[in-house]
Amino acid sequence: MQKGDSLRTFNEAVAIVTGGASGIGRALSEDLARRGAHVVIADRQIALAKEVAEGINTGWGTANALELDVTDFAATERVVQDTVQTHGRLDYIFNNAGLAVAGEVGLYQPDDWQRVLDVNLQGVVNGVQAAYSVMLKQGYGHIVNTASMAGLCPLPMGVSYAATKHAVVGLSTSLRIEAAEAGVRVSVFCPGFIRTQIMYGGGKYGKDLMQVSSETQEKMVQRTNPMEPADFALHALNAVARNKAIIIVPARWKLFWWLNRLSPSFVLWLSRRMYKSTKQMLEGTTPDTRKEGAQQAS
Repeated sequence: MQKGDSLRTFNEAVAIVTGGASGIGRALSEDLARRGAHVVIADRQIALAKEVAEGINTGWGTANALELDVTDFAATERVVQDTVQTHGRLDYIFNNAGLAVAGEVGLYQPDDWQRVLDVNLQGVVNGVQAAYSVMLKQGYGHIVNTASMAGLCPLPMGVSYAATKHAVVGLSTSLRIEAAEAGVRVSVFCPGFIRTQIMYGGGKYGKDLMQVSSETQEKMVQRTNPMEPADFALHALNAVARNKAIIIVPARWKLFWWLNRLSPSFVLWLSRRMYKSTKQMLEGTTPDTRKEGAQQAS
């Protein structure tokens, strides 16, 4: 490690991406490699992580895969230390691994809360704790945490997810102020709807309490007009390069954030309407069919 060296954006940088084998993490890993970074793909799905790394290595960049459960701090620290020992530096850590429990809180068990807290919040904390000390010694580095629009606005039927993502936003914006004194950058991703497995029952390690048909699930996904992960990565990494604090992609979701800041009561009202509409879809009806049924009954 050379104190006095500087952050590389992104050519010849070294980046760790947790949850890097699929979804947003995979897209970030592939785009980082295209930009010239060496990427460490850290994921519980080690076979898939190796497949992604192999694709990068035979295609357009350099990467390696390491197995990681982000809820294990010792394991997270080993990934960071092994990366620094191998490459002599750590420019970026993307604390991206996440999951969701889909459904109303009335359906939760205590373990459902713990499942989300362990990965979405403690997993980010572990990544920060492991990487921040390294970056302080270097005098440079960039920590990028993945939150969500659910970290800025309400998300009924995803309450535990929203709770953790609000916490990640608070962690990131607060640490950004402290870290700047030492030359370390901190940013937070707040994606809108991105077409990843987390939209389908909470992801591979998540949980679906709603028990809806695949057809209904696909309808629910389509109505959100989700962005493809590769498009997200392109715009999000451009914002990381500009050292943006809160990175909202797609950009149209900034309007929802601004509305929430200007009129929280209006966004609560709007969210209630969306919640009721979703419940009607889950029950197999829509506002239109309900209205038609009422007219026929009269």
